Order: sequence, then structure tokens, then C-alpha cells
Amino acid sequence: MEKEKTAKLTQRALPAEVRLALKAGQARKAEDVLVMDLRNISSFTDYFLIMHGNSSRQNAALCDALEQDLKANGVRPLSVEGREHAEWILMDYGDFIVHIFSPAARDYYCLEKLWGDAPSLAVKPIRAPKV
Repeated sequence: MEKEKTAKLTQRALPAEVRLALKAGQARKAEDVLVMDLRNISSFTDYFLIMHGNSSRQNAALCDALEQDLKANGVRPLSVEGREHAEWILMDYGDFIVHIFSPAARDYYCLEKLWGDAPSLAVKPIRAPKV
């Protein structure tokens, strides 16, 4: 049996809305940003964006910024859950789902391991320009 070839996942190959969500998260200092390509293993969405902040306040700010930046580009979530406690905020955009975790919740639920068969892309943080 021949192994199925999978194209390498790159930021450039991602849909524009996913790239916009990544940019918004990075601008708000999201940590350990990961994109998972679920197109070949899931019927409910194409991509997961997984990230975390260091406090519930930062997580809520990430959620607000993502929602605002995407809305400005005509992309609105189907639903947003978990905003009240901000330990795990799930933003469902249909074709992609954004997961914003606290570090503890991310370790506990470990979506990266649960969906480990999916190709993934660790997104490097934006570095501040040297002065």
C-alpha cells in the first residue's frame, strides 16, 4: 500500500481568514500558536487555531481582538463559547475554529495530542524590531 502524500502546511497556503486570525492573535501576544489542518480527518471544520494567553484577561482580550479584526473583514463567528471564565474560549467560524486556552487548560485538554494525526504548523511569534 502506497503512503498518501500530504503537502507541507505553510502559512502562505492557509485561507485568508485563517491568516488574518493568526495575525490578530500574534499582535495581541498569543503564545504557542498552532494551526492544525483537519480537512482530511474531520467533517465539521477545516482548521483549528490553538493558542494561549497568560491570564483570563489576556484570553478575553485575544478573543475580542480576533473577533473585531475578523469582523472588520466581513468574517463573523457562528458562535463564541467560554468568554465568561476565559479558561477555554472557543470561537467557531465554520471553516476554522479558534481555541484560546489558559496554559493549564491547554495542558489538560491537549488538543494537539487528541488530533495528533493532523498536519500542524507552529507559528513563530512576531519579533519586535531592534532599535
